[in-house]
Amino acid sequence: MGYTKTNEAVFSNELLDTVIEHSFDGIYITDGQANTLKVNRSYLTISGLKVSEVLGVNMRELVKNGTISASGTLMAMDQKRPITIQQEFKTGKRALITSSPIFNNKNEIVLVITNVRDITELYHLKEEATHLKTEGNLLREELLRIRTSHRNQCSMVVEDSRTEKVLSMIDRVAPLDTTVILFGETGVGKEVFAKYIYQHSARKNKPFIKVNCGAIPANLVESELFGYEKGAFTGADKNGKMGLFELANTGTIFLDEVGELPLDMQVKLLRVLQEQEFERIGGRKPVKVDVRVLAATNRDLEEMVKQKTFRQDLYYRLMIFPVHIPPLRERPDDILPLAQLFLQTLNRKYDFKKYLSPLSAKMMQDYSWPGNIRELRNIIERAVIISNEDEIGPDALHLFTVEDRPETKSRVLDPVKDLKTAMEELELEYINHAYEKYGNVREAAESLGMTPSTFVRKRQKYTKNVD
Repeated sequence: MGYTKTNEAVFSNELLDTVIEHSFDGIYITDGQANTLKVNRSYLTISGLKVSEVLGVNMRELVKNGTISASGTLMAMDQKRPITIQQEFKTGKRALITSSPIFNNKNEIVLVITNVRDITELYHLKEEATHLKTEGNLLREELLRIRTSHRNQCSMVVEDSRTEKVLSMIDRVAPLDTTVILFGETGVGKEVFAKYIYQHSARKNKPFIKVNCGAIPANLVESELFGYEKGAFTGADKNGKMGLFELANTGTIFLDEVGELPLDMQVKLLRVLQEQEFERIGGRKPVKVDVRVLAATNRDLEEMVKQKTFRQDLYYRLMIFPVHIPPLRERPDDILPLAQLFLQTLNRKYDFKKYLSPLSAKMMQDYSWPGNIRELRNIIERAVIISNEDEIGPDALHLFTVEDRPETKSRVLDPVKDLKTAMEELELEYINHAYEKYGNVREAAESLGMTPSTFVRKRQKYTKNVD
């Protein structure tokens, strides 16, 4: 039997049916009166309808009885142009529907072919993206709230992401009575962070006692921290003396430079941490205290434990919640805001209008700040004093490396100042440099041939005079 045009038409129809049935998109075809001629398997899957519900049924009837919520076919027939709408089916699926009218040579609609694309997954992705955007906005608002809260409550600069992470960690522990130890180079602001913890604790209205463990002579540490009974030793107050731990009772004590404590005092500190009690010098009755302990050091306590200069049991007792404060060079976004904060403070204090030139600001941003925030504050104060103009130029900053510190530079004497003032400023400069170099009072004082107590007394005196 030969191949005929009838065979060709049958083959074409079968091929067309196969293509329609295997389309990923739904296909819906009506005639020019909106009677349903054909639907494919994808459409039935997307819509949840059965062939018997739609085949041969007019689209107007399907809309009227609620089988279909809206008809792109009818819209395309009314407007005589392709129409695209979104539709949601009883299956919960969402679809993008495009209905295209087909015209004969008399411009009459003979077919309407509707393509139905399942966009449920895309819709879910859009919802998820919207949700993530909302969460992102909420997170940004929370970070702004944290920054504003930090600035308003304790004059802290919180611009760098590393500082935000540290404060986020501190916010978790501040309301608790947990012992916290702050690690960081000298001048990074450990005392400021300790005060922040205190201000956000349940003890914020109770005493806050700061103790510089490196500034107390070794033979006086015990009496300063724990006090003594009357007649405990020659020269003792006849009424006895309360120690700093007793003064801090119900509040917080901050042990700065805790790594400088002598070994015998480390034992007594461990007892306070574990049992909340101690004995005064010359006393036999334990003194009970309710005190939260915060500590700080720039020393490597782990290495000190290995060298047996710091007790291992005390080390582990202090390490309940360690916080590492990054140096200023690792918090670049904090540099200029801190500089502006110090500058504003000095402008208010002296009724100045000083400001940093763009080049000065760039130099400060690029500088490594070995002395951290303390060095930054000192340089800003010095620049404010020596700058002859409101604009502070690079010459007034005196940014120099450790190798270029005062002992290797000749000084230009200021004839306006008297010799006593000039000598005090020079001595303060050496004191600050020694502290920046060694990071603790004891070694800094030793390098200058001073006792720790003299070092602290002179530093406080000269700093006060500058203020």
